[in-house]
Amino acid sequence: MFKYVLLFAFVAYAAANGAEDDAHAEITVREMEVFADGFRAALETTNHIHVVQSGDAAGNIQGDYSYVSPEGENIAVSYVADASGYHPKSELLPTAPPTPAAILKALEYIAAHPPKEEKH
Repeated sequence: MFKYVLLFAFVAYAAANGAEDDAHAEITVREMEVFADGFRAALETTNHIHVVQSGDAAGNIQGDYSYVSPEGENIAVSYVADASGYHPKSELLPTAPPTPAAILKALEYIAAHPPKEEKH
């Protein structure tokens, strides 16, 4: 899970170096606390990069990060990284299309009419 910490640090670094004006950005908050059972970290810069994350001894990490894109749009992502993978949440992430009505109807029918057990 520490690789996720490095990934988010890289995202923050890349976002900070994305434009000429950002080359002179300064860190305003940098906190890192490591405990026997986990960690907590925070980073903020003068060019509007914000990262907060915490993790436990099992390698589970949760947090959020945000930055301003070159187009001026605020990008914000919250996430959980655990044994089942990385689970980001953001209004900007693509979503799956809705399930067609015919499929929903078929699933309801299957649930209402479970298959009968065959006798051998």
